[in-house]
Amino acid sequence: MAESRKKFFVIDTNVILHDSSCIYQFADNDVVIPIPVLEELDRFKKGNELINVHARGFLRAIDALSADKLFGEGVPIGPDKGNIIIKVDQEFSNEFAFNFSPQNPDHHILHIAYRLSQDHPGTPVILVTKDLNLRMKAKSMGLHAGDYTTDHIKDISELYLGYRIEENVSAEIIAQLYKKPFMVPVKDVPLNKDLLPNEFIILRNGKQSALGIFHAPTQMIKRVQKTDAYGISPRNAEQTFALYALLNTDIRLVSISGKAGTGKTLLALAAALANQKNYRQIFIARPVVPLSNKDLGFLPGDIQSKMEPYMQPLYDNLGVIQHKYFSSASKDRQIQKLLESEQLLITPLAYIRGRSLVDVFFIVDEAQNLTPHEIKTIITRAGENTKMIFTGDIFQIDHPYLNTFSNGLSYLMAKMKGQELYTHINLEKGERSELAELASNLL
Repeated sequence: MAESRKKFFVIDTNVILHDSSCIYQFADNDVVIPIPVLEELDRFKKGNELINVHARGFLRAIDALSADKLFGEGVPIGPDKGNIIIKVDQEFSNEFAFNFSPQNPDHHILHIAYRLSQDHPGTPVILVTKDLNLRMKAKSMGLHAGDYTTDHIKDISELYLGYRIEENVSAEIIAQLYKKPFMVPVKDVPLNKDLLPNEFIILRNGKQSALGIFHAPTQMIKRVQKTDAYGISPRNAEQTFALYALLNTDIRLVSISGKAGTGKTLLALAAALANQKNYRQIFIARPVVPLSNKDLGFLPGDIQSKMEPYMQPLYDNLGVIQHKYFSSASKDRQIQKLLESEQLLITPLAYIRGRSLVDVFFIVDEAQNLTPHEIKTIITRAGENTKMIFTGDIFQIDHPYLNTFSNGLSYLMAKMKGQELYTHINLEKGERSELAELASNLL
């Protein structure tokens, strides 16, 4: 006889570390937390990184729900929600032990899901994990298994590029953008669909063209002029758009996507230096994704030595800007002064926690290696006169549990488009070198 419960969702540790509020995302179904998951969370509860915050937050939430029934029928998660149940493991059956070693904690999580399906044949049991290998093992045992998809982008083809091209625009409209006040009413421009706030546009008429941005409050398309920043000049229309957004103090949140060599980080850093008088401090940070999933403790040397491989690409971009000037030039000396006074600070993202983000030009590089929750946590720390920049390549992800659909940069682009404080630009053409562009396209 079928049971009344709709489904059991068995949650893996990596899902909780990805989103500590995950238990509220399963409608009125029951959520099962295997006891090995609590043991793993115990190892993560100390520390200052976001996964540590997630571990502590989840354990506190479980403690607030604690009752005698938590290990039996479970306790209600909330209104219109199912129950949360903690399940202890039992001795492996011969069949299970033959295939899966008890020495692996993941196998105990898998075994609890397996026993649950055996004990409740009338109720679907789904193992939710971001570990692809564990999902495959579950399916080999006849279990349903899936990724945590609550914060996934559904269709990558709908990701916001930040600009569009309109052909066959009248020569008069293009000419008007080159005359003061360098703008035209959007109603005078024939468009295939309405422009979003801060969306960029390329207007063309044969060989004539103009670059613009839609200013929603005035319903005008303003001309975007090519501008240099600290010796760095944009080399194409997309870079021109990106630099305009980076230098515009009215746009408080900017994301820049694109493959390696398109100039994302270089443009952001050049804009920060060009704009540094408007901000108290420049932060340039990137998430640390340890190689081969090993912790930094595996690397030799002190903390500075451990971090150097991760931060070196940022210093390389700074070096490109410095090489635009002789060592005696005032702008080169200004960069050195900013570094020495820590007004320009290059640091791992985890080290930003607890710092005040007021009056800061804040660049987050390699943002595709952040979770959606991490992106939200960073942006919600923005204080007065703080501008935030996120750069990355959503098709080049190093994080073991993220992909093109689930990473924080894709999530940001999908959720923020159309907001008047935000703009995005996708850089398509590689400008590092002809060889780098060839390799990126063909290999």
